[in-house]
Amino acid sequence: MPRILLFTAKLGYQTRSFDEAARKLAVDLVFVTDRCHQLDDPWGDRAVPAHFESPDAAAYAVLEGVRGHAVDGILALGDRPAVAAAYVARGLGILHNHPAAVEACRSKLRMREVFREAGLRVPSFRAVSLNPTPEPSLLGIQYPCVAKPLSLSASQGVIRANSREEFVSAAARIRLLLESAEIRATREPNLDQILVEGYIPGREVAVEGLLTDGKLRVLAIFDKPDPLDGPYFEETIYVTPSRLAASQQREIEHCAVDAVRALGLSHGPVHAELRVNEDGVWPLEVAPRPIGGLCARALRFAPDAVASPIGLEELLLRHALGLPGSDWPREQSASGVMMIPVPKSGILEKIEGAAAARTVPGITALEITARLHDYIAAWPEGSSYLGFLFATGTTAEGVEEAIRIAHARLHFELTPRLPVEHPATGRLPAVGN
Repeated sequence: MPRILLFTAKLGYQTRSFDEAARKLAVDLVFVTDRCHQLDDPWGDRAVPAHFESPDAAAYAVLEGVRGHAVDGILALGDRPAVAAAYVARGLGILHNHPAAVEACRSKLRMREVFREAGLRVPSFRAVSLNPTPEPSLLGIQYPCVAKPLSLSASQGVIRANSREEFVSAAARIRLLLESAEIRATREPNLDQILVEGYIPGREVAVEGLLTDGKLRVLAIFDKPDPLDGPYFEETIYVTPSRLAASQQREIEHCAVDAVRALGLSHGPVHAELRVNEDGVWPLEVAPRPIGGLCARALRFAPDAVASPIGLEELLLRHALGLPGSDWPREQSASGVMMIPVPKSGILEKIEGAAAARTVPGITALEITARLHDYIAAWPEGSSYLGFLFATGTTAEGVEEAIRIAHARLHFELTPRLPVEHPATGRLPAVGN
């Protein structure tokens, strides 16, 4: 039985889908997670514990854990596990991305530097220390600009500022977020700095791709029909195929290829975010991993119109093992997903309209991932959605319409929580939390 190591956070949405695909392919899927190493396999899943904040140490622990066992492939879900996965792949001699390339993707600052050195379109940018609170006029910051943490994902902590007052407020808000116990517990580097860059106007798209020996195959271009103009950048709807002109789609593909090449990525899944305006295509971020959350369910692949399609998870397992089927194209129908936005921070008390939303023609699934009575943070402090809406149809326009109708039928009741000092830090929750 072929064996694959799947590096993932202990609370990943996608792990169940990968497990199901692995069972179908008769693949031994071994999870590598950031659970506590003191616990002796509490869930009975044989997962290997690793501390992803120290990739080299995590790699050593994993290599020791699999010593004497054959490993045929490696995949990583999420940004934090990806670096450790690259080190392990290198140690085992498995085809994968070089650790230095993956590390460059973990820093928004380093990524901007790489893109600039490669001659790609980049806005003006600079790293700014939060201690003390920066004075923008002394730094030459121009508006509008975007301030963001150097390493967080899902647009957490990303804020647009149109004036000095907004910038100072944004910097203070990001500083509170980065000093929160939840973020400090991740042990992310450079939590005392932010990246400040010029705002790039235009439409935003996402590219899902798959690298094989340095060659990028674009699996899908997702339109993001909701404008992402700020002040916060919570994503909502993804729809494919793209409705942009064919010439623009070719330019997007070329930009994705150039960005991947500049970073030195060579093998495995890639998720890229780009902006398109009258000046051309601007690469925002590239991650050496598949699309996050449950969004992968919006992608299915088949060799022809009569064959049963497979999901992205199975496609990636096949690719990692060199099995037939990893070159199948995306099915011909249009599809889309909504990451259900969080209207405001609060305790989730009630969910209404789910049954009505599921009856909308074209809707294929509604998954509520937020739990009742849990606290849900809105953006920019938040990074988790209320759930996911999926739809398919003959056209991208029809898919988007079905998603919007279904979402309009949903109602989430959130109530404020009382501000309580954290027992470890003595701090109140960050603004918006």
